[in-house]
Amino acid sequence: MSIGAGIALFAIGAILAFAVNVDVPGVSLDMIGYILMGAGFLVFVIGLVLMMRRRQTESVTHVAVDPAGGERVTRNSTSTSGDQGV
Repeated sequence: MSIGAGIALFAIGAILAFAVNVDVPGVSLDMIGYILMGAGFLVFVIGLVLMMRRRQTESVTHVAVDPAGGERVTRNSTSTSGDQGV
């Protein structure tokens, strides 16, 4: 979601900075375009970092002995981005 928002901000900023030739008193559309382009780039990079961080997985193996039957019990659990599954 944030990667798409970053691209959209960058595109809107580029349109304002390079394609719009309207003079608005007291407002610099070029500067607003450059600010939006910078914000879009920043949101895009943050989105990439968060996406890479979410893809990390952690695998844990628990080994115990069942007291009733004396059998060895192995439990595997894998967590991805905070969620746990067995």
